[in-house]
Amino acid sequence: MLLRTFGWSFGITAAGLALAGLLWGWQGLAVVAILSVLEISLSFDNAVINAGILRKMSPFWQKMFLTLGILIAVFGMRLVFPVVIVAITAKLNPIEAVNVAINDHERYESLVTSAHPAIAAFGGMFLLMIFLDFVLEDRDIQWLRWLERPLAKLGKLESLSVVVAMVVLMIVATTFATGVPVHGGHGTVDKAATVLLAGVGGLVTYLIVGGISSFFENRLEDMEEEEEEREAEAAAKRNGEKGASAVGLVGKAAFFMFLYLEVIDASFSFDGVIGAFAITNDIFEMALGLGIGAMYIRSLTVYLVRKGTLDDYVYLEHGAHYAIGALAVILLITIKYEISEVITGLVGIVLIAASFWSSLVRNRREEALGENSENKAEVTSGV
Repeated sequence: MLLRTFGWSFGITAAGLALAGLLWGWQGLAVVAILSVLEISLSFDNAVINAGILRKMSPFWQKMFLTLGILIAVFGMRLVFPVVIVAITAKLNPIEAVNVAINDHERYESLVTSAHPAIAAFGGMFLLMIFLDFVLEDRDIQWLRWLERPLAKLGKLESLSVVVAMVVLMIVATTFATGVPVHGGHGTVDKAATVLLAGVGGLVTYLIVGGISSFFENRLEDMEEEEEEREAEAAAKRNGEKGASAVGLVGKAAFFMFLYLEVIDASFSFDGVIGAFAITNDIFEMALGLGIGAMYIRSLTVYLVRKGTLDDYVYLEHGAHYAIGALAVILLITIKYEISEVITGLVGIVLIAASFWSSLVRNRREEALGENSENKAEVTSGV
């Protein structure tokens, strides 16, 4: 299963590194390799979140996520998106923006960096909404009960996540968005209006895409719940893979869920794209390195789905959502202050590792309780 799931990632890595060495020499090869590792470390929590959504979808849409989805991720977010940002913020036409990205690397980096407050506000608010909707929902399985129980009670208040997000956005706009340092260290600028507009845009995007996908998902579940359960059980027996299912969201429900996945990936990629400028300002090296990393994240997502890892390690999803919350806060703080990508990556890895360890402890405890129950039953029957 490992080779089948990661085969394309291994192949693209080999081809990408060979191309980097051919075009830019050993230095370019090293830069692309470093960017790939950066993307994987920053987006590991993204794979866990994606897996939780992808396992609800049919095999066809899972393949779409790996094919069309990777094209959107690599060419859309890692290549086209930075150029579009430059064109909008610098008020350049698309051709001139492409010319700047290819031929004037220093100006291109300066323009993208100056757009960072808007990018961070949009992505930060989108990710913050994901985190808030998760922790404010009453769940059967809770990881940090001392925190999640009271939050679940508060979550019964309608639209609380939106209210909290708007309050956070106003605080950010009136504190971090004033006196933002200009790229190069020459003075400061007020970005409050930009941050407010971009933050509201991220919030609205989340509500629209998430709301539509949830509507179709609930509608489909109401109509076909019993039939899906029967077919899923039969499919699981046929293919022998615990986490895989031949049945899942299809049609409009799957389409909007696919869009939701792509927006999540876009939000996760913001810090990677911005952080890449600490390593290189060559747009093609950036796209190639970050693209290789994005491919591994997608393969890891499918691997988690097929292995049923989220079912076995029940706190992984919690850890990933806490990592999302941390990333949202970090993105909003970076509107004014610089935070190392190392810290960003480590926060996510530590939270997911902690949730994985907690899941292991829980599984061992349940196994021990099960064995004790069996032993007591045997003693009782013997008597």
